[in-house]
Amino acid sequence: MFSGKNIVMGVTGGIAVYKAVDVVSRLKKLNANVDVIMTKSATEFVTPLTFQSISQNPVTVDMFNEPKQWDIQHISLAKKADLFIIAPATANIIGKVANGIADDMLSTTIMATRAKVVFAPAMNTNMYNNVIFKENMNKLKSLGYEFINPGSGRLACGDIGEGKMAEPIDIIDYLTNLFANNQLKGKKFIITAGPTIEPLDPVRYMTNYSSGKMGFALAKVAQQRGAEVILITGPVNLEPPIGVKLIKVNTTREMLNAIEKHFDDCQVLIKAAAPLDYRPVTVSGHKIKKEKDEIEFKFIKNPDIAAHFGKIKKNQIIVGFAAETENIIDNALKKIDKKNLDFIVANNVLTENAGFKSDNNIVTIIDKNGAKADYPMMKKEDVAKVIIDKVIEMLNC
Repeated sequence: MFSGKNIVMGVTGGIAVYKAVDVVSRLKKLNANVDVIMTKSATEFVTPLTFQSISQNPVTVDMFNEPKQWDIQHISLAKKADLFIIAPATANIIGKVANGIADDMLSTTIMATRAKVVFAPAMNTNMYNNVIFKENMNKLKSLGYEFINPGSGRLACGDIGEGKMAEPIDIIDYLTNLFANNQLKGKKFIITAGPTIEPLDPVRYMTNYSSGKMGFALAKVAQQRGAEVILITGPVNLEPPIGVKLIKVNTTREMLNAIEKHFDDCQVLIKAAAPLDYRPVTVSGHKIKKEKDEIEFKFIKNPDIAAHFGKIKKNQIIVGFAAETENIIDNALKKIDKKNLDFIVANNVLTENAGFKSDNNIVTIIDKNGAKADYPMMKKEDVAKVIIDKVIEMLNC
């Protein structure tokens, strides 16, 4: 995604400078070329040598230092940039740019560039909510500059509220989306993730080990390729990808109903969730007391979500998952036929370091014609890329 891309990173003075070091490191690992411009205030927090070591490029601070090449430096960096990111971005630099002030290397280079400019604000919560700052930010947004929303929480000054610079991984995701191709632009995806739960009484419920990581990875990759993504998830402890519409559900029937509201105008349904197959016939209205040595429950079958939509689909592509513990391929093949799937992703959840809770997976993809492809252990995001590539092929994007 970033290979061969020239990214100029502006770093301004604030405690969040330490996060900027991580951003540069992540960009380099993604094969981007990174040039860093620091304000003098930023050098009070982290030395230029740190950024120079990680970026493997000279770091620019002073406009009037002896040039390292004959180019006019702020012009050459401005022209070189495929993308300009300022992180952390103080109220000061945002105010300067909004009002046409170019009095140091960073503000001058921003003024001279034609590349996309993205700010990742970081400041005290009262500063962030100050009406003057908001006017400056809104003015820049109206002119095409982009902003990565800050997080909320305890700030370095001790205040609590908005103003924390976005986490490095979220900044990378945002920049990835800017560079992503738009193969799936105009396509609507519904992706399900995580487990469902079925209540037994007001304090207990049934569930399974699904973490939601595979579904969230699929949503992230599809959104990066330009799709409109609706992510319908059971209870999980994951941050949704930027730009994805999140719908939270609990039970299997709630998941089916949520899909149904969007199914008619979607092009792709990816069923990566692990909904419970059964639910209790009755749910106790009060906490079940441990008065007996044994207790029995009667269960009724839940609707089969994939089969339901496989039966009523028109031109939609439906992708299923087969999380199995034995007879992996045979069980997956049966599901393709029974649920009218276009292809299925099968895996053995008993495999060490793969499956439900892991960040990795080992999968076999089988299409409705019986063609089978085995994949080695990969990160779930890499598995997601393989799956989305296959969907794109089927959509003829």
